[in-house]
Amino acid sequence: MDTKPTLNKDLEKQVAAKAAVKYIKANDIVGLGTGSTAFFVLQEIALLVKEGLKIKGVATSEKTAELAVNMGIELLEMNDVQRIDITIDGADEFTESLQLIKGGGGALFREKIVASLTDKEIIIADSGKKVELLGKFTVPVEVVPLALNYVLRKLAQLNGKGKLRNKEDQTPFVTDNQNYIVDADFGLITNPADLANSLNQIDGVLAHGLFINLTAMVIMGKGAEAIIYSGN
Repeated sequence: MDTKPTLNKDLEKQVAAKAAVKYIKANDIVGLGTGSTAFFVLQEIALLVKEGLKIKGVATSEKTAELAVNMGIELLEMNDVQRIDITIDGADEFTESLQLIKGGGGALFREKIVASLTDKEIIIADSGKKVELLGKFTVPVEVVPLALNYVLRKLAQLNGKGKLRNKEDQTPFVTDNQNYIVDADFGLITNPADLANSLNQIDGVLAHGLFINLTAMVIMGKGAEAIIYSGN
């Protein structure tokens, strides 16, 4: 097994994480992302906290909350904050116009709420996540379980092939909110904003992984360099 591509991706994520945490200021409320990329951010923030930086975090998943506490990062409950200064999270795909697919880790609903509360949402990624058009990665859709079959039919009407996400034991993956995830394949998406609006209209859909107009900046690691996309 060739581990070099994975090692390269991890190095690029570390480069992006180190660049992103420079935007955190003293006394900020910081949104903490979920997933393998966001883990590198947690490590960098924990180092800053140990060096004396005073911040409080808001976690986008129970797993992130557990990691943050173990790393010495003080947390606030989402309902206890009216705004978040900065959030640093990952993405499954992004375009130069800062459109994203997120939710590969299954935390898309909480990630979207945190992003909506955030003044400056920064996405970090390795160079493999940049695309011309979204859609090679399927769009995660968080679904209330009793509406599963209804939602699958509605996705089909939008030319989406939905598949229930299962765990390794073939039982359904269940989110922190006790819902299912449907991974929907729409092919390459020429108008993500229109598709996002259509998904928003489906009863039984709690959230979907198309993040439109929520991101201020993407920092992409490419080799040892951090490349910034600001949408300008």
